Amino acid sequence: MTAKEVENQVLAFVESQHLEKAIELIINQYQKKIYYQVRRYITFHDEADDILQEVFIKVWIGLPNFKFESALTSWIYRITVNECLGYIRSNKKHLHNLDAQAYENHLKSDVFFDGDEFERKLQSAVAMLPEKQRVVFIYKYFEDLKYEQIAVILGGTVGSLKASYHHAVKKIEETLNED
Repeated sequence: MTAKEVENQVLAFVESQHLEKAIELIINQYQKKIYYQVRRYITFHDEADDILQEVFIKVWIGLPNFKFESALTSWIYRITVNECLGYIRSNKKHLHNLDAQAYENHLKSDVFFDGDEFERKLQSAVAMLPEKQRVVFIYKYFEDLKYEQIAVILGGTVGSLKASYHHAVKKIEETLNED
């Protein structure tokens, strides 16, 4: 099912007061993708799983009021980003006590992470980026979104997003070249 078909079906369920069916469809279509999006922000599986649940709870609560004026996926991504950033902000002390090597060591022992050594180093470098650069990098590099799509999700201008991405890439290159 395409994203537009999912959106049309969700809209039909919402209009007919079948919210359970709407949320079930959303979860079936987007759970895996949203989980991996969360994992790009939150390295730890248990925390990522909790955030995923929070995202779908917020979707469930907000769905009756969603106007379908923007893409459903953009709205869900925005909720996901907000939940991830909220988690990061509320756990800043804990997260900032970890350096790139600590992240990499954690990923080595994570049974839910199946990346190779380069992927571990990349994820560690991304985790060390400032918040805005991290978000823009994740959307551009991992999600392959266009700057215009990122601007809809995050707000801001295409120019500022390009600058954030450029700075993120430079910092990641520096981190990866340290080894």
